[in-house]
Amino acid sequence: MNNRRIFLCGFMTSGKSTIGPILANVLGWSFYDLDKVIEKEQSKTIVDIFKDSGEEEFRKIECETLRRLIDEESIVVSLGGGTMANKQNVELLKSSGTTIYLKISPEVIYKRIKNKIDRPAFREFVLNEESPEKFLDKINKMLIEREPYYLQSDLVINTDATKIGTTVDLIAKKIKKMIYEKD
Repeated sequence: MNNRRIFLCGFMTSGKSTIGPILANVLGWSFYDLDKVIEKEQSKTIVDIFKDSGEEEFRKIECETLRRLIDEESIVVSLGGGTMANKQNVELLKSSGTTIYLKISPEVIYKRIKNKIDRPAFREFVLNEESPEKFLDKINKMLIEREPYYLQSDLVINTDATKIGTTVDLIAKKIKKMIYEKD
């Protein structure tokens, strides 16, 4: 495992894209948001890629993009919410760096996504103004599917009630300790 490549995983809205650039700055490393890299390279939003090409094609693009990113060292990468659900990605990530699961409760997820139409899995729920119960049911089903993959991470950090700065400090200390112990 290379401790100079950090991969942040977790369900959508867990804080990956917020914590990632701050953590990279603290460590003096480069930051990549996997979804943003894909959007830039494909000249399409994730929503449009899903709509035009389907999830299977998106996952293929995601895996290829990830393979290119891990050629670099001293990077923090914010993964997409479903990246870890691909066995090939998990093997690649585990052999290339340190994975950190930013854990979040279904209730906090709901509060953060209930008005966002940029989340393919929940776009119709927002547009149709579905009930909180239907949102939570879908969130729970997706978490049941994905959490076993997320739990394969090297570290698990709960982000429900923790301030961003506290979470970044905690992760940075753990990473620095891992690097120091390895060197």
